[in-house]
Amino acid sequence: MKIRYRARVAAVCVGMLGVGVAPASAEIGATGSLAVSADAAGGSPTRFTDRSPAASAATAPAPTATGSPTTSIELTLPRPSGPFPVGTTELHLVDPTRADPWAPGRSRELMISLWYPALPSHRPPARHLSPGIAAFYDQTSAASVGLAPGVADFAGTATHAKVSPPLPGRRPVVLYSPGRGQSRSFGTTLVEDLASRGYVVVTIDHTFAGPVEFPDRVELPVRGADTALMMRERVRDTSFVLDRLAATGLDVSEVGMAGHSMGGFTAAEAMLSDRRIAAGANLDGGLDPRSGQASARGADRPFLLMGGGTSGADDLPHDHVHAPDWASFWANSTGWKRDVHLREAEHASFTDAQVLLPQINRKHPLPADRLAAAIGTIDAGRSLAAQREYVAAFFDLHLRGRSTTLFDGDSPAHPDARLVP
Repeated sequence: MKIRYRARVAAVCVGMLGVGVAPASAEIGATGSLAVSADAAGGSPTRFTDRSPAASAATAPAPTATGSPTTSIELTLPRPSGPFPVGTTELHLVDPTRADPWAPGRSRELMISLWYPALPSHRPPARHLSPGIAAFYDQTSAASVGLAPGVADFAGTATHAKVSPPLPGRRPVVLYSPGRGQSRSFGTTLVEDLASRGYVVVTIDHTFAGPVEFPDRVELPVRGADTALMMRERVRDTSFVLDRLAATGLDVSEVGMAGHSMGGFTAAEAMLSDRRIAAGANLDGGLDPRSGQASARGADRPFLLMGGGTSGADDLPHDHVHAPDWASFWANSTGWKRDVHLREAEHASFTDAQVLLPQINRKHPLPADRLAAAIGTIDAGRSLAAQREYVAAFFDLHLRGRSTTLFDGDSPAHPDARLVP
């Protein structure tokens, strides 16, 4: 069984969101008050911290991505498909009531981003990855597909969102949780699309589960962390974020939640303890019963499973028919449920790697076996289109009450996707 687990804006009160659009370096404490610290939006972190058991507690200068934009491969993200311009801002949250299990003596800290329908703006688009996170992917993660540092310009990639005020009006809210070892920014192709369709999407970095850039430092993933403990903390992170958003006036009484890999597992687990999450989507995430209760208890509210490729060494499709953890979750779920499988996709197909790696491969060929292991052999454009459409249709149906026929049977518009009965 596989374990699948982003300029400053003036602080203004916006009726549509019910939350102030705050500077990127603003902190929200337990009372929901904003404490503005140094602006980190255009700068670099002051330190890069590795809290793995094998690392010392000392801080070190943040690494800088090798190469320059003039020699590195320029990367782009596909445009969102919805009718609204997209705005974004990020917030630094501190929970003084909770100690961080991986940072002795410190309160739990998180970074989140808000993505939303925005007023038209002439501002430049926001960057995809902050400097420290771009360096992480350039120097650490990219090696898994045989990519040397400096080949791709991760730091120069832009989103289609701008740091601009929200479009007035009330919007449904969806949370997004990334996989283990991943940044919240690496789901931008899906997140931006939901925002362009009218959603407020809140992306959450789970500190020490993936790389996180704070206003003053970058924290790396912890190595060898207990997965059950990490899952419990991710669930607590989720409810804490909802509490802080509610404290600012945002209506989070009935939200959706989606996640990739361990983020999808987090969505299923958080639904067990937080009734505010009305619908959940798991993108290729394992539901290991040793690390949580979701597979044994299922979901009593709408849930979408979306998998790709195969499940572990058995080379069987990653769906609820063949993956034991998904089979248990499916059998124990009493709410609306669907399982969508992309046969030629793979685990990283449900991240921004799906559209970035093919761009790199065209100019700097990558080892074919490593590329296929990461994103499969599915056409990148069709894969992303299917993911966007199925996830949006799911939340439209269950958060907006908009009917759809997409889940009635296989869609000719998305030939790579199959509904698993």
